[in-house]
Amino acid sequence: MSKLRECLKLSYCRYYSAQQVKKKLPIITCKRPEFNHYEGQTYAKFDGIKLASQGWLHPKSKNDYFIVYGDANKKNQKEENVVYKKSFEEIGLCGELKEVMSRLGYELPTAIQARSFSPIIQGYNTALTAETGCGKTLAYLLPVLQHILEWKNHVKEDFNSPLAVVITPSRELATQIAEVAENVCQNLNINISTLVGGKTKQKMMNPPIEYSDLLITTLGAYSKLVTTGICKIHNVHHIILDEADTLLDDSFIDKLSLLLKKFPIQFKVDIKNPPSGCQVTLVSATLPHELPEAVNSFMDPQSLRTITTDNVHRILPHVPHKFIRLGKAQKPLELLKLVQADVNLQKPVMIFSNKTSTCDFLAMFLNENNIECININGRMAVPLKMGKYEMFKNGQVNVLSCTDIASRGLDTLRTRHIINYDFPLYTSDYIHRCGRTGRLGSSNDCSITNFVAWPREIQLVQKIETALRKHAALPNVNANIKRQIEDRISRMTSAL
Repeated sequence: MSKLRECLKLSYCRYYSAQQVKKKLPIITCKRPEFNHYEGQTYAKFDGIKLASQGWLHPKSKNDYFIVYGDANKKNQKEENVVYKKSFEEIGLCGELKEVMSRLGYELPTAIQARSFSPIIQGYNTALTAETGCGKTLAYLLPVLQHILEWKNHVKEDFNSPLAVVITPSRELATQIAEVAENVCQNLNINISTLVGGKTKQKMMNPPIEYSDLLITTLGAYSKLVTTGICKIHNVHHIILDEADTLLDDSFIDKLSLLLKKFPIQFKVDIKNPPSGCQVTLVSATLPHELPEAVNSFMDPQSLRTITTDNVHRILPHVPHKFIRLGKAQKPLELLKLVQADVNLQKPVMIFSNKTSTCDFLAMFLNENNIECININGRMAVPLKMGKYEMFKNGQVNVLSCTDIASRGLDTLRTRHIINYDFPLYTSDYIHRCGRTGRLGSSNDCSITNFVAWPREIQLVQKIETALRKHAALPNVNANIKRQIEDRISRMTSAL
């Protein structure tokens, strides 16, 4: 009888606990309610986690779905990012820049801005890792501009010789950062210049002569002009690598390493007037946990001070993410229904594909169905690509079909809906794509829809769902770097 009582008591406790959980707000809702996940729900160590996507490899799973609403305690993330304990004055921002921030409507720094200011202003090499859309650009621009204001009168001015350089992997990002910097420096005695690829040979034949304090540039163009001596480096005391995870990828790292070896990067820069040495700041939403070995050739990784926020490597908690299991043939019609609804509501939408051919097809498909859509990808000519992105950014067109070239760094405040027509193959790409919406200053009705069709996509979705149910960070944010290296080694081995 005593054993029976214990069993009944245990069953009642489990039933009561389940009912209490269901009274709480849902974090994951599913087509099949038995897979719903609620706020505060946990899983026993040896019971395993039941996933809504567990059977998605089976063909009969088509049209199944689940929606992630995020942690109920973090749905006011945008407000939490702004309302920080310290003011601009308390973190050490100078009077001139405080006036600029007030003029631009910024009352308080975001979390990453407040946490990163002191290490950067003190001359430490720094790695900033924070969620997309939280103000990382100003997090490094403010201390850099304050340094320039302090240094400018103590450094001998020379043409084509800036005091600080921001290096990016793409022209679009360089142009955007330059716009932010120029907006901040409107009434300051700081010269901003931009250098991007496309006419590098022309600049080598007819070198530009300009006095610049802060240069925003792409890696390829800057590397060529430094090698030819057109861009001088003797006055550069700060280098910022924006979207550092891309620049540290094996497709860029060799060129980056050769360039940065030319700078006197130190463990900590002696901040004085004039300063000595050069400091480095790495900035990204998905910085790898382990930096590539090539970094050792130009700096000591131990010198990096890592500054991060609580939501790094997690999905946006204030934006719902819908994952839909579809067959390949179902995707175009489902896309048409979603985009038509967005167009009717005048809701700007970005559609991501994994391949250029798919990106081009979707733009053609939507236009043929009387939905105005433009597309951008990495194979387009620079002027055409920039012109098309500006059309979307300025509101001339509300539908943009693109590849991952538009997923990193671009501040797309207008975007209210992200559709991953092709689900990304790496976690870091998913974070960056989703980061094009729900940004600081964006609308409150943003959303993300994911089409999941192929086995490899399903496997990544299952990993993401597992992390969400465990309230853990998303897995393998640097898998794209490691996987490419492993694939290359595998191909080389098989060729022998």
